[in-house]
Amino acid sequence: MLVDSRVWIDHFRGNTTPQTDFLRDALSTLGQNVLIGNLILAEVLRGFSEIDARRTKSAFDKLECVELAGCELAIKAARNYRALRAKGVTVRSTIDCLIATYCIEARIPLLHGDRDFDPFTEHLGLKAVLV
Repeated sequence: MLVDSRVWIDHFRGNTTPQTDFLRDALSTLGQNVLIGNLILAEVLRGFSEIDARRTKSAFDKLECVELAGCELAIKAARNYRALRAKGVTVRSTIDCLIATYCIEARIPLLHGDRDFDPFTEHLGLKAVLV
């Protein structure tokens, strides 16, 4: 499963949500099945001090980091954006659109706590981890 930045940020802040509980369980039992995306990595690390960013990056080094966006995926993400707009849904974040499209294309479930992914689940086949 791919884990969105909001869940990681809550995890590192020590916040308890259904998503962070699920993530903590997955990391302790199924660590090899938890993926970090390059764009998500950037979103998470940008909020840390330099020392904390290094420490956090070393924790991420244990996970497989996947490239979320190349040219082909960017074109598919734009197509998904337009498809949702045609249904009256405006996606607020280009990065979220890229993340959702990556998961749809790769058939990888997404663990998130962000309602912006719901239209991708409802209309485009994104598999969200239900917690």
